[in-house]
Amino acid sequence: QTRSSTVAWAGRWLKENGIKQVAGNVLLRREQYRCSDDPVRCAAIVRHLLAGKIHNQRAVLARGWRAHGDRLTDIPTFQHALKRLKRIPQRLLIETSVDVLRGLEGEAAQSYFGVFGQLVRAEAPLLRFGGRNRRPPRDAFNALLSFLYTLLTHDCRSALETVGLDPAVGFLHRDRPGRPSLALDLAEEFRPLLGERLALSLINRRQLNERDFQVFDNGAVLLKDDARKAVLIAYQERKREQLHHAFLGEKVDIGLLPFVQAQLMARQLRGDLDGYPSFFWK
Repeated sequence: QTRSSTVAWAGRWLKENGIKQVAGNVLLRREQYRCSDDPVRCAAIVRHLLAGKIHNQRAVLARGWRAHGDRLTDIPTFQHALKRLKRIPQRLLIETSVDVLRGLEGEAAQSYFGVFGQLVRAEAPLLRFGGRNRRPPRDAFNALLSFLYTLLTHDCRSALETVGLDPAVGFLHRDRPGRPSLALDLAEEFRPLLGERLALSLINRRQLNERDFQVFDNGAVLLKDDARKAVLIAYQERKREQLHHAFLGEKVDIGLLPFVQAQLMARQLRGDLDGYPSFFWK
């Protein structure tokens, strides 16, 4: 009785004092740490994470092309980006260096964000997208993206903790104190869907306008409080939508995707799967 009371008190004390108890299978986490330290195994997972991300980036552009192709300002450049984003995943398959894979990710991002602004149908200069910038964001669209990425990373962190993985030790993102590296890794595949695509919808459907953002003297742009609430509601609504998961062969709530992919990652690390199955949005 004394021992159980002590354990209950300790758990309550940790919770009340904001100290998170570590959960998860210690054997799974040890395998995660070994994989993170093994360049070959690490690259194998990164390869599939980035294949999913780049495929999904291309899907965003392809949908924009089908919906608004006649209104694009530079069609040849847009078409070139689509072709390049189709080729880069093929190059991922033959690379075994994480640094080289990061370089290919950078090439894809340059092509993707280089034409992404053509999909933004906003007249106000503050809402236009001229390229990715952050820390701090310098325009409304980047401020919106940064906020959505934060929400997504939080969801991915929760998913990893649920399946017993350590959110701090990643494969693509390098370890840094206080950085949830594996959560950032997991979020990569979902950024096009829950980041860029959702941001496009909010701006193009005029659910947000320039009055929803605050511009500071140093040039930083942030969402106002009421706008953050509106974005959070839209984010939660998007998570309730369903899509087909190619690997599972069934429909899944978008909000459950981080948990599905985290579980697949855990199964791969345990050796139950030969490789990490990428999430491909169609």
